Order: sequence, then structure tokens, then C-alpha cells
Amino acid sequence: MKYPGNVFMISAPSGAGKSSLVNALLKKHTDIHLSISCTTRPARPGEINGREYHFVSVDEFSQWRDENNLLEWAEVHGNYYGTPRSFVEEKIKNGENILLEIDWQGARQVRKQFPDIIDIFILPPSVDELEKRLRNRGQDSDSVISRRLLAASSEIAHADEFEYVIINDCFDTALAQLEQIVATAGLRYPSQAVKNHKLFAELGISYISK
Repeated sequence: MKYPGNVFMISAPSGAGKSSLVNALLKKHTDIHLSISCTTRPARPGEINGREYHFVSVDEFSQWRDENNLLEWAEVHGNYYGTPRSFVEEKIKNGENILLEIDWQGARQVRKQFPDIIDIFILPPSVDELEKRLRNRGQDSDSVISRRLLAASSEIAHADEFEYVIINDCFDTALAQLEQIVATAGLRYPSQAVKNHKLFAELGISYISK
């Protein structure tokens, strides 16, 4: 499948600052639509159903999965996460840009369906800094933080599966790098061929969807 827009996929270990970077990016690039994942984990203080996640029961999640209504799904820290299929496919069909926030397990599933996807992994500057960020946000118990730190090394080990890697040491620098990736994606041949089809035709360049 070829599409005029781009599909961005961002992954990171918990506490690396992925959500903050994504939120800042979306404020500046309103043409990118965030795909809201569904999860069986409880909502944290301040989270709203349908904004951060679609919070569902295990039975609801299982039904979506069994009916193939999820683009990808995974179990993370004892909870299930997944990407509703219909929203993503509708946006792609309309040629709009999509951003997915998913873990490395889900990333593997999505790549099989969208080989031209632009995937980005966010790294913390160190494990010590990662622990500091997890504790400072005050959302998890000590036992949950310990479990997340143990999982982080496994998650980080999959960074080399991604096309781009950003180390989130300085937030402004990391955001600038993320924006650079977005800008570069707009220059990919399929995107340019669709946006500038008249010019390409005048130059005798044809684009054939693969």
C-alpha cells in the first residue's frame, strides 16, 4: 500500500520523555494526527479517557483483538495495549499523516503491514536519569518503578531495530531532532510524487505505486 501522507511510529522505555516530545511535536505540526491506543491499565491522575488512552476492560480488549480490530497489540508490565485499526486505516486512506506511540513489540507488528513507516526510538541519557524521571513524575509505586527499570534494559536493546534514534538529554534538542525527521519525511519520493504530481508529469517523471 502506498499513501501520500507519512506514518510515524515512536517508541521508548517508560520515563524517557516520549509523551512530552510527542505532545510538543503535535502542537507545532497540526497536520499530524495522533492515534490513541487502547489499554487495560487504570487511568492515572489527570488522564482522560479518549485523550491519553481509550481505557477498556480486559474483556473488551480481548474482543477487539479476536475480531481483528487492532493493528497491533502487546502485553506490557502486566497490562494490554493496542492500536485501533479503523482510525489509522481511515487516515492513511485519506492521505493524512499519522503518529503511533507504541512499544517495540507492537512496532514489529506494524512494520510488517507498513514497510515504509518512519520509526523513531527515544533513549534516556542514562539509566540513573531514567530512574530519576520515573520517581519525579510521582505516578508509580516503588515496586512499579523497579519493574519498569528492569524492563527498560530489554526495551533499550531493541533500539537498533528503528531507523532513527534520539537521545532525550536536552528536551529542546531532542524536539528539534524529531522535527528534522518529520521535515525529512516530507521530502520522501512517494510524498513528493503525490504533492507535486503536475510538476513530476511536466518533467517526465512517472510514479508507480508498488
